[in-house]
Amino acid sequence: MSGDRGAKPGSGAINRDQEGIDRKERQRLLALETIDLAKDPYLMRNHLGSYECKLCLTGHNNVGNYLAHTQGKRHQTNLARRSMKDAKEGPIIPALVKKAIVPKKIKIGRPGYRVVKQRDPDTNQRSLLFQVEYPEIEEGLQPRHRLMSAFEQRIEAVDKNYQYLLFAAEPYETIAFKIPNKDIEKDPSSGKFFFNWDRDRKLFTLHIYFKDE
Repeated sequence: MSGDRGAKPGSGAINRDQEGIDRKERQRLLALETIDLAKDPYLMRNHLGSYECKLCLTGHNNVGNYLAHTQGKRHQTNLARRSMKDAKEGPIIPALVKKAIVPKKIKIGRPGYRVVKQRDPDTNQRSLLFQVEYPEIEEGLQPRHRLMSAFEQRIEAVDKNYQYLLFAAEPYETIAFKIPNKDIEKDPSSGKFFFNWDRDRKLFTLHIYFKDE
């Protein structure tokens, strides 16, 4: 007689179904040990309360079903394909831009200078003539000058009756002259505002006139 005499009809199908359930349970338990759901980039909960795998575009009723799916052939195959694609393309890393380090220039001290107070014989306007010597000025440079209000500087106590006239040229220290806070003639066509850089003598000249009060 056959050894299957005692078997119930359909019991083979039941056993296969049970094996499938057991296999999924083992896969779920394995996934729980290896996957951190909080860091899983492919797990998504939709508006219906169920779950989706963004990698495989599959839907799942619960987390356990999703975990079992992650151990299946489809998900593992898609993971391998994604890894190969990422490795081939490589991460896009912006090139590092090195910031140029400009060495601090060493100052060689203050330039020599001469200041002459004058009055115009015709208008009686007061004027100041500045001559500043820059024998070691850097090649290609020309001295610069500008007026600074008493409120800009941080060296002396603020006195609104005065302003400062600055002269600068590398590698010399910037020098400043404290002059009356009066309006200055700045129209070169008037002949009462003049500056010149003598490259041969390395001498910078500035002549200013104060406007009539």
